[in-house]
Amino acid sequence: MAAANKMKNFSQRSSWIRKMFEEGSRMKAKFGADNVFDFSLGNPDLPPPEKFQEVLRNLAEHDALGVHKYMPNGGFPFVREKVAEQVSLEQGVRVSQNELLMTCGAAGAINVALKAILDPGDEVIVLAPYFVEYNFYIDNQGGVSKIVETDEQFNLDCSAIKEALTPKTKALIINSPNNPTGQIYSEQSLAELAEVLTEAGKKFGTAIHLISDEPYRKIVFDDCSVPSIFKAYTNSIIVTSYSKDLSLPGERIGFLVVHPEIDDKIALLEALTLANRILGFVNAPAFMQRIVAELQGETVRTDIYTRRRDMLCALLSDAGCRFQPPKGAFYIFPEAPIEDDVAFVALLQEQHILAVPGRGFGRPGYFRLAFCVEDEVIAKSAEPFKRAFSAAMK
Repeated sequence: MAAANKMKNFSQRSSWIRKMFEEGSRMKAKFGADNVFDFSLGNPDLPPPEKFQEVLRNLAEHDALGVHKYMPNGGFPFVREKVAEQVSLEQGVRVSQNELLMTCGAAGAINVALKAILDPGDEVIVLAPYFVEYNFYIDNQGGVSKIVETDEQFNLDCSAIKEALTPKTKALIINSPNNPTGQIYSEQSLAELAEVLTEAGKKFGTAIHLISDEPYRKIVFDDCSVPSIFKAYTNSIIVTSYSKDLSLPGERIGFLVVHPEIDDKIALLEALTLANRILGFVNAPAFMQRIVAELQGETVRTDIYTRRRDMLCALLSDAGCRFQPPKGAFYIFPEAPIEDDVAFVALLQEQHILAVPGRGFGRPGYFRLAFCVEDEVIAKSAEPFKRAFSAAMK
């Protein structure tokens, strides 16, 4: 038997996102790309900021000897210094390059963080609905996922989190702005969460780490802002990438930063740096490190995502759909008009609309739409959405 049984089981329940993306490729080949409305994958279609091309050409044309060699496992010190300056501005807490590691995207950063803090059997709380890969990342490092629901508006339910905490709890992962809901957790709710985690840490005699996954921090709407995690809670770790705000998902570049007053900081940073190496990443890509160092504070045109969100919300409302308008990211997570979200996604598929069922994110009865697509795709999907909702109500 070539493949492990464990991996076969994982494959059977793996990402609905990829399944629907692959189905979209099949449908486009059969019906033509213009006749398929693919909202399945959060794959940014906007170009990187104009400055990206300028920096890219300049670094390529003035490539010096040795710039592609190994560097410290945590990344180039000058890159980390520039990134730390930007994080300090965003978080309102001064951090230095010594508290920051460059990583292979946010996914790499999460795996590094979990590898550094988990012993086999330790528990990590994940809030539903959630990015499905979290469960696999936790398992990668010997941990156990413990799912806790958010409330009906997808806000933090601190009472439910408090009940889920045990002596085995070592971390809680939050994602704000959230994939798949677009929700942003309020400053007040984060303060309440910090109090819950602090009390539990004292009770159990351990540090419970708050891991904040923030690749959508700069993609927000309606003058919303993302509160500082570092101001809320000392035992916090921020992981993020440049995949979304710079439209560089294929380049796999991101970073991890710990609160400057986190418990046992020196030992933790040593563990994080070692994890970055022995997980096989070794270091983040050298060329991309140098590029993002020159792009701090840059982002894609978020007004385009705002326009697309408004277009999609308008046509969904017209179709009779119920949903919470997203405050950030580029997803909307509506209620399915029938109990079986997979069945409704199949009805959408009959109308050549590709969506992802909510159960793929741990919340059945909903479905996710990614609006990082051209305006025309959204506009042309209006009548197909109406037909799908009409068919569901018969």
